[in-house]
Amino acid sequence: MTTLVVGRGLLGRQVEAQVRRRGGCVRTVDVPWGDHDAALAALVEATRAAAQESERWRLVWTAGAGVVATPAEDVAAELALFRAFADSAASRPAAMFLASSAGGVYAGSPDPAPFGEESATNALAPYGRAKLAMEEVMGAVAAGGTRVLVGRLANLYGPGQDLAKPQGLVSQVCLSQLTRTTLHVYVSLDTLRDYLFVADAAAMVVTGLDLLADEPPGTVVTKVLASGQSLSVAAVIGESGRVFRRRPQLSTRSVTGPQVRDLRLRSGVWPELDALATTPFPVGLRRTADDIASRLRTADLQVAGA
Repeated sequence: MTTLVVGRGLLGRQVEAQVRRRGGCVRTVDVPWGDHDAALAALVEATRAAAQESERWRLVWTAGAGVVATPAEDVAAELALFRAFADSAASRPAAMFLASSAGGVYAGSPDPAPFGEESATNALAPYGRAKLAMEEVMGAVAAGGTRVLVGRLANLYGPGQDLAKPQGLVSQVCLSQLTRTTLHVYVSLDTLRDYLFVADAAAMVVTGLDLLADEPPGTVVTKVLASGQSLSVAAVIGESGRVFRRRPQLSTRSVTGPQVRDLRLRSGVWPELDALATTPFPVGLRRTADDIASRLRTADLQVAGA
């Protein structure tokens, strides 16, 4: 079975590695994201090639440069391309995974934390609203017979995170420790987030696609993919002090924006996937630090604001 991975960022590369380790065939696609028409053509051709290679091919969509602070017009362009792709795909996959964002879709929920699949969604930023719109598109994809898994992901961290984007507290605190620079924190130190090691997330995605094969065509499964253990910003910073054996240089300044303090998560769907979140946070932080240290030594690192 062929798996087409669209988006070779932090999660996409790990999903690709997971599929290969399990003996599967993986296709990827180079997409000129800045050119709508060229990007759409590349995506449609990639689906055609995957379908020719395997009748029951799978699609994993982990693409997207947007974060909570991304301007609305940039998020809108990403959403427009996704919609056009869903409408224009030359062949429908047997199964598809969509990477959504738990933080984005639950940020304004009127329900209390921890948030799960049954919690009301209410996005506060264009990024979150775009994720919800993409989830709605998946309903139309499923109507064509594709089995769909929507993964509402917790805060991913791990080796390979793009530090050119203003995201990733774990990576940013490791970078500040390694370079002895000041870590700027713009949220309250008691802000709670669920941090999921990216290799564990990839295992959840691939295993979830395997489970999806047993569901009827047209099934849509929405699942929160999380570690189930939330940490405060202060706890993350404190753990970095234990790992590096020194306190980071810290600058705190609260700013207004679409951030909420408590985004604890839990899941009641397919609990067997939750058991795959096995990486202890100190271990994941150390692996992230080792990766950033290696990239610094080879100068293979772009940093936001540089």
